[in-house]
Amino acid sequence: MDINVYNTYGKYLKDRYGEKVYKLPISLPLTCPNRDGTVSKGGCSFCGEEGGSFENLPNCLSVKEQIQKNMKYIKERYKAKKFIAYFQNFSNTYLPIEDFKRYINESIIDDIVGISISTRPDCINDNYLNFLVDLKYNMGIDVIIELGLQSVNYHSLVKINRGHTLAEFIDAVLRIKKHDLRVCTHIILNLPWDNMLDAKENAKIVSALGIDEVKLHSLYIVEGTKMGEQYKNGEIEIISKEEYINRVISFLEYLDPNIVVQRIMGRAPEENTLFVNWHESWWKIRDEIVAKMESEKRYQGSKFNYLNGKALKNFK
Repeated sequence: MDINVYNTYGKYLKDRYGEKVYKLPISLPLTCPNRDGTVSKGGCSFCGEEGGSFENLPNCLSVKEQIQKNMKYIKERYKAKKFIAYFQNFSNTYLPIEDFKRYINESIIDDIVGISISTRPDCINDNYLNFLVDLKYNMGIDVIIELGLQSVNYHSLVKINRGHTLAEFIDAVLRIKKHDLRVCTHIILNLPWDNMLDAKENAKIVSALGIDEVKLHSLYIVEGTKMGEQYKNGEIEIISKEEYINRVISFLEYLDPNIVVQRIMGRAPEENTLFVNWHESWWKIRDEIVAKMESEKRYQGSKFNYLNGKALKNFK
């Protein structure tokens, strides 16, 4: 499908590396500070035991073994030649610094052109960033920090037991950008307590902060989580698919057109899932979003006109 209404990740990778590049997921034996009692217990109310890594290989395998197994499969199936090592599960900077360095260094093998590290805003500090920026320039490898924000509505962050608010996210982004590393922000546009205004404000905040990439998730609800219990008890409701589509489009309209959009829909595990994507395939909803944008002539950045003293723009 030829998508030209938003700045797609596939196009960015091809422009950057001259060909298709595939992300290889990696699981580490770790947790999050809102699970182990450091800032909270129980984790995010929507998060299952896999920590967002339900398709990963087991973390009993070494980093190198996980990469080599996934790389072999992708090379044979898609004839790929370049890859990004994606540290995906839980909070990958929530480790002693020496352990973190060891895991990251183990991922730098032939055909790896980038490292993507998924973590939380309150697990970013300068010691880890200093190591990563040295790695970037000494090894000639791209480094992307993927920060789970989920929403700029800090009231919603409290409700989902996130363990941090907007302030920590802003601090983390400023520190990462100061170290000349790329930032990707993860956002859920259909949290039960958010509305259309929150969707637009998500786009405006990440644009004002100079985020490089965004990844949109549609909320899925897993059995055995606090949100799963809230859903079964009728304490929360999920917006309609049509409303989600409208939020995605509005988000993209307010988003800086230079920001790369990694995805606009998410996938979920089939087992133990109470709700996911309105019982439709993720790619069908993505196609609906694109078709609606094309038919209504709406596109990423069409409403990106709110920075640099908007009220003064009429003065000569």
